[in-house]
Amino acid sequence: MKYYAKHYDIIVIGAGHAGIEAGLAAARLGAQVGVFTINMDWVGNMPCNPSIGGTSKGHLVREIDALGGEMGKAADANTLQSRILNLSKGPAVHSLRAQIDRRRYSEYMKHVMERQENLELVQAEITSLVRTDEGKWQVTTMLEAIYDAECVILATGTFLGGKIYVGDVSYDGGPDGMFASTALAQSLKDLGVAIRRFKTGTPSRVNRRSIDFSGLEIQLGDEVVVPFSFDGEYKPENKLPCYITYTNSETKRIIMENIHRSPLYSGKIDGVGPRYCPSIEDKIVRFSEKPRHQLFIEPCGENTEEMYLQGMSSSLPEDVQLKFLRTIPGLENVQVMRTAYAIEYDCVDPTSLKASLEFKNFPGLYGAGQFNGSSGYEEAAAQGLIAGINAYNKIKGKESLILDRASSYIGTLIDDLVTKGCSDPYRMMTSRSEYRLILRQDNADIRLTEYGYKVGLVSQEKYDRLQKKLELIEKEKERVSLVSVPPTKELNDMLVSRETSPMTTGCRLKELLKRPQLNYEALTPFDKERPDLPRDVFEQVEISIKYDGYIRQQLALVDEMRRLEVKKLSEDIDYTEITGLRMEAQEKLNKIKPANLGQASRISGVSPADISVLLIYLAKKEVRK
Repeated sequence: MKYYAKHYDIIVIGAGHAGIEAGLAAARLGAQVGVFTINMDWVGNMPCNPSIGGTSKGHLVREIDALGGEMGKAADANTLQSRILNLSKGPAVHSLRAQIDRRRYSEYMKHVMERQENLELVQAEITSLVRTDEGKWQVTTMLEAIYDAECVILATGTFLGGKIYVGDVSYDGGPDGMFASTALAQSLKDLGVAIRRFKTGTPSRVNRRSIDFSGLEIQLGDEVVVPFSFDGEYKPENKLPCYITYTNSETKRIIMENIHRSPLYSGKIDGVGPRYCPSIEDKIVRFSEKPRHQLFIEPCGENTEEMYLQGMSSSLPEDVQLKFLRTIPGLENVQVMRTAYAIEYDCVDPTSLKASLEFKNFPGLYGAGQFNGSSGYEEAAAQGLIAGINAYNKIKGKESLILDRASSYIGTLIDDLVTKGCSDPYRMMTSRSEYRLILRQDNADIRLTEYGYKVGLVSQEKYDRLQKKLELIEKEKERVSLVSVPPTKELNDMLVSRETSPMTTGCRLKELLKRPQLNYEALTPFDKERPDLPRDVFEQVEISIKYDGYIRQQLALVDEMRRLEVKKLSEDIDYTEITGLRMEAQEKLNKIKPANLGQASRISGVSPADISVLLIYLAKKEVRK
């Protein structure tokens, strides 16, 4: 029999990476929050790769931290190995990635939520979501308890309508042997939410004891370990190595002989899979000319023998999986502990959301994470943080926090989702940002801490530390512009050894730092007045000097973009009534309902000519006023 249980300001459905950040942000701001999860033991679970960060994803984690989120701290506290990727390239694409102890990470996040004031963590499956006549949202659990709230955040991950596929076998289920959320999926459809099907997968987990590491390439962490969090609360260390091996022609033969048994190719799976993280059978079919494919063998934790086979996602039958794995060097006698699987799930078309992540047609209802069509823990956490902030702002009558594309990767991620949509699971990449030289992972605190401070998630102490850092950066920029370095034999020998021209006269230290072959470290013996400053201060000064011209160019593009962003477009405009707009533009603009001209210009099917028409429309409207 149904009974009324409790009222919250905000209800969060799901306690994965999106739900965690949403719940913590709203509770820390002062809202009374209920976070519901199907299984309390899987809060913050990593059902796929046991890592945080990576190319562009490391940027997201540092941005989450700068805004006052938790993921960066949790990753630092549970790191097994840390590396910065793409160091041979420019700083725009340097990305921090850490192997994580997945069970300890989950325990850490669960404990953080349990201790958080204003937040209640509840184990219950939500089976129904309805809007009441009073305008509140009401949820019902499987045990028939009723809760209501002003706002609800849907952070259901891959559980919503989840279905598992392994060869010919398929069944309703969530990741890692959990059960699916099927009743809620139907409730959302009944509500009128447009649901679609996506698909993802995860590789096998194997026993470390059954791997022969003797012929494998070892991959160690960086000598200098850089944390995700700017707070420096935890000091991550390299504890365990990773290993690299490769598939071969025999692996390919076995997979191709059994490709008809893959549900991906037999037509059993309807959902669209991730373009940038294909299964091993998909890779072999799509890249048939490649003689081999790389895979990483990664630890899942310090207190487990489970190893994760990064790059070997599959939905082939269990016997085929075991057969092809044993063709790979090092895995000839491997014991599979968890079989690889594909999972199909329900998600929403993100173009039905505003940039605040609130539904356009359902006030007070928000989406975050894989529910919005994205993939990845980091993308989910970033959206959860913004949804939590904006749900709180809504109940307090405040303006939503909208980060634009020039402010952050988070802004780019959300703008891409709500403006362009996605036809397959969206993955953040550095190439998606047109402003990536100014949106580096190293300056995330400089770009976003003030936003977090104004919202109320960043402490005065953290904000003051940033102001001190900015002061030191400016002082050091001034110093290197004034300090003169005389030509000496030792200096010239060093310059020649680094394949740059020797000096004949003295020059400013700044001019030497501009040279791509040189850095602070190389110049330290010749910089007699170098102050004792934190490493990240020198890093910011060096980058700003080396890339000054390019940074100025990008800032000019930002100014142009923001010139259009300030021209607001009302939600109630009927674009079919604007003379001069092409029919396709009218259709797309009425669907997306862009908040401003900048967003309108990024909609597929809206041309520069259409933007000119809108500029004239807004000018005439202003004259009429």
